[in-house]
Amino acid sequence: MDYDPKEFLLFALAHFGIEAISQEGNLVMLEKGYAIEIEGKELFKLLQDGLVIAPFTDVEEICQFIKMGQNG
Repeated sequence: MDYDPKEFLLFALAHFGIEAISQEGNLVMLEKGYAIEIEGKELFKLLQDGLVIAPFTDVEEICQFIKMGQNG
Protein backbone atom coordinates (compact mmCIF):
# COMPACT_ATOMS: atom_id res chain seq x y z
CA MET A 1 0.00 0.00 0.00
CA ASP A 2 1.42 3.36 -1.01
CA TYR A 3 0.51 6.25 1.27
CA ASP A 4 1.93 9.45 2.73
CA PRO A 5 2.91 8.73 6.36
CA LYS A 6 2.34 12.36 7.38
CA GLU A 7 -1.19 12.41 5.95
CA PHE A 8 -1.91 9.08 7.65
CA LEU A 9 -0.58 10.42 10.96
CA LEU A 10 -2.67 13.62 10.67
CA PHE A 11 -5.77 11.52 9.91
CA ALA A 12 -5.12 9.33 12.97
CA LEU A 13 -4.50 12.32 15.25
CA ALA A 14 -7.80 13.88 14.14
CA HIS A 15 -9.59 10.55 14.67
CA PHE A 16 -8.30 10.44 18.27
CA GLY A 17 -9.19 14.11 18.86
CA ILE A 18 -5.55 15.23 19.10
CA GLU A 19 -4.94 18.66 17.59
CA ALA A 20 -1.94 19.18 15.34
CA ILE A 21 -0.89 22.77 16.10
CA SER A 22 1.65 23.11 13.30
CA GLN A 23 3.78 21.19 10.83
CA GLU A 24 7.34 21.77 9.75
CA GLY A 25 9.01 19.30 7.40
CA ASN A 26 8.79 15.88 8.99
CA LEU A 27 7.69 17.28 12.38
CA VAL A 28 4.10 17.63 13.58
CA MET A 29 3.74 19.79 16.68
CA LEU A 30 1.00 19.04 19.20
CA GLU A 31 -0.15 20.65 22.45
CA LYS A 32 1.56 20.12 25.83
CA GLY A 33 5.01 20.25 24.22
CA TYR A 34 4.51 17.05 22.25
CA ALA A 35 5.87 16.63 18.73
CA ILE A 36 6.02 13.65 16.40
CA GLU A 37 8.91 13.22 14.01
CA ILE A 38 8.12 11.08 10.98
CA GLU A 39 11.14 8.91 10.23
CA GLY A 40 9.55 6.57 7.70
CA LYS A 41 6.30 4.98 6.62
CA GLU A 42 6.16 2.95 9.82
CA LEU A 43 8.51 4.76 12.19
CA PHE A 44 7.48 7.73 14.30
CA LYS A 45 9.45 9.34 17.13
CA LEU A 46 7.47 10.97 19.95
CA LEU A 47 9.15 13.96 21.57
CA GLN A 48 8.14 16.18 24.47
CA ASP A 49 9.84 19.52 25.01
CA GLY A 50 12.49 18.47 22.48
CA LEU A 51 13.39 15.22 24.28
CA VAL A 52 12.73 11.81 22.76
CA ILE A 53 10.14 9.84 24.71
CA ALA A 54 9.94 6.75 22.53
CA PRO A 55 9.90 5.43 18.97
CA PHE A 56 6.63 3.96 17.67
CA THR A 57 5.92 1.79 14.65
CA ASP A 58 2.14 1.96 15.04
CA VAL A 59 0.18 5.20 14.60
CA GLU A 60 -2.68 3.97 16.80
CA GLU A 61 -0.26 3.19 19.64
CA ILE A 62 1.33 6.64 19.51
CA CYS A 63 -2.11 8.27 19.57
CA GLN A 64 -3.21 6.17 22.56
CA PHE A 65 0.02 7.04 24.39
CA ILE A 66 -0.54 10.77 23.79
CA LYS A 67 -4.17 10.51 24.94
CA MET A 68 -3.03 8.83 28.20
CA GLY A 69 -0.57 11.68 28.76
CA GLN A 70 -3.23 14.29 28.12
CA ASN A 71 -5.61 12.67 30.58
CA GLY A 72 -3.00 12.20 33.28
